[in-house]
Amino acid sequence: MTKHASFSTSGFFNREMAEAYDQRNSGLQPIADSLHFLMGLVLDRLPEQARILCVGVGTGAEILALANDHPGWTFTGVDPSAEMLEVGRRRLKDAGVLDRCRLVQGYVGDVTDTDFDAAVSLLDAHFIKADERPAFYRAIYDRLKPGGCFISAEISAALDAPEFPLMLDNWKQVQRLMGASNESLAKLEGMLRTTLGVVSPADTEALWRDAGFPLPVPFFQAFMVRGWHALKPI
Repeated sequence: MTKHASFSTSGFFNREMAEAYDQRNSGLQPIADSLHFLMGLVLDRLPEQARILCVGVGTGAEILALANDHPGWTFTGVDPSAEMLEVGRRRLKDAGVLDRCRLVQGYVGDVTDTDFDAAVSLLDAHFIKADERPAFYRAIYDRLKPGGCFISAEISAALDAPEFPLMLDNWKQVQRLMGASNESLAKLEGMLRTTLGVVSPADTEALWRDAGFPLPVPFFQAFMVRGWHALKPI
């Protein structure tokens, strides 16, 4: 069974970081709101009793963005970080939707269920090295029903393109909103190049096609965060 584990988010998001995660990202709420709004429009065509797989579910933000508007939907969320899942479980319980959720500690390959109507992966794929992306996307593909929808948003950029230095300056502005220090900003380019598995938009779309999604459709961009959706062929 395929798993992705090239970047250990289970170790990266310790208890302290998990508890502070939503507060740290609060400056990005306008971006998150836009992404969730557009995600909801893409998924609005799903049936009233849809089953949704959330990969890298973290603190449950995407479930919370969808659950209230779709009371018949059920959710399976998977994340390698027990600490993030603990925070997510508490948030989902407080929102009154935990009874419609199943949370799995691990990777997408640890989810044994199939035939999901949709799979959502928000700000997760860039933690996976490029050579492990084919298996990651294929594992998601295998868990969708024919005609199921895949939505992903990730940090994506052509790191050697002429415009990248200006894109990096924009991304530093985002990181400042999240409280980044001058020291961490100086290391940002190195993190994008070596620590994270950042892939260009063209390469991302090629990986989707190789995994079985014939037509990735761009639907979102906020600086270096880009989003696509695609359907599994019937």
